[in-house]
Amino acid sequence: MKRQTIIIDTNTLISFVTDRNKDQQDKIAELFEDAARLRKSILCPQNVLTEFVYVLEKVYDISKSAIKGIITDFVSMPGIEIVHEVNLRILFSYWPDKIPDYGDAIVASVCKARKGAVVATFDRKFRAALEKIGFSVYPF
Repeated sequence: MKRQTIIIDTNTLISFVTDRNKDQQDKIAELFEDAARLRKSILCPQNVLTEFVYVLEKVYDISKSAIKGIITDFVSMPGIEIVHEVNLRILFSYWPDKIPDYGDAIVASVCKARKGAVVATFDRKFRAALEKIGFSVYPF
């Protein structure tokens, strides 16, 4: 049986490592647990890690060494794959007209390139934009 593939965005990672929303933290923790048990595959576009570092450092004032540890632990988890390649043709078919945020459009393009994948996000605007153009969104 093929494992479900889920593409995550930055806010899912932020929710996981901070206490900003306990409900979201529990939901994403469950998803990561499924990935660690190889029940699901989680893909993380590289730009999500870049945004994650920026937010943790600038908004949450977390030290670079602590962020490095968080990312090191995350990328070494079973069931996690970092995606470095982005199909620009797909990306530009979404950005800026259908998905105004460039980082979100990258996430959508990675999802589109992986047949049958879904996007995991807590961002209501991004979720609405995805659903409007026919994407499946992870049912948190």
